[in-house]
Amino acid sequence: MSKAFTREDTDPPERSGRVRSASGLPPGAANYITARGAKRLRDELERSRRSATDADRTRELEAILASLTVVDPPDEPSNSVAFGAAVTVEHADGTTEIYRIVGVDELEFEPGSISWISPIGKALLAAELGDRVTLPGNDVVRVVNIQ
Repeated sequence: MSKAFTREDTDPPERSGRVRSASGLPPGAANYITARGAKRLRDELERSRRSATDADRTRELEAILASLTVVDPPDEPSNSVAFGAAVTVEHADGTTEIYRIVGVDELEFEPGSISWISPIGKALLAAELGDRVTLPGNDVVRVVNIQ
């Protein structure tokens, strides 16, 4: 393919001189996290400082915590999918799956967690209860519960 038909802004940040955040987010991207996820990271930082065995991890946690934007859950239940929500979807064959939409730094805390910037997270955000949503791979699901 000719260079004339390629996009110049597709270079990874490392090659273009831009630097990714400690969380691996692209430059300028907000580092959203739930309050529960932020607490878990603060607790891990405290344990890391006490043990003093992994200075690199301590510095990484400090950098991550400095970059966070904590998103509080909505005051009232909503019929719309928002950051931090647990979303139950139903596939065409009747099977259900639950996704919890969280920040990139809290994915390992709970099974079924997906990042808000992942293709599935982006597809589900702002969907309404009862909506049909097309997930990556053209899998059409229906939103049946939002918590």
